[in-house]
Amino acid sequence: MTELFSDKFRALVPSYFEDEWVEEDGLSDDELADMLQGKDFDLPLALRDFYRAVGATEDIMEAFHFFWDPDELEIEDGFLLFLEDEDEQYTWGMRADQLDVPDPIVWRRNNVRGEWQSEEGTFSEYVLDLFAWVFEEDDES
Repeated sequence: MTELFSDKFRALVPSYFEDEWVEEDGLSDDELADMLQGKDFDLPLALRDFYRAVGATEDIMEAFHFFWDPDELEIEDGFLLFLEDEDEQYTWGMRADQLDVPDPIVWRRNNVRGEWQSEEGTFSEYVLDLFAWVFEEDDES
């Protein structure tokens, strides 16, 4: 596993679930390859590392928003879609022409209007900020 993003994603488990990260929290290379079989695109390094670090951790994959399983990933409107809110009002993706960038910028689509807007942060930044926001909000309740 590439250490560039993996350590940050693995740290989500002890940070928010007070448990030690174990290999079973992520998808193995073989599991990920099987789930991506037949896809005509490659994942950016940060997204690939995210799945390998925590892709089997339901509490993370379904914390407030829903990260799509690798076999559900699709390209639509020129974006690789990977995340949706619980009300399906918004979908997040990254530009399909930027999938060779290790940590591409995240974009959000308003599903009613079909308009895309930049989140002005990379995938790794967005994910780490998302979990900080979700779990800080839970702590305030």
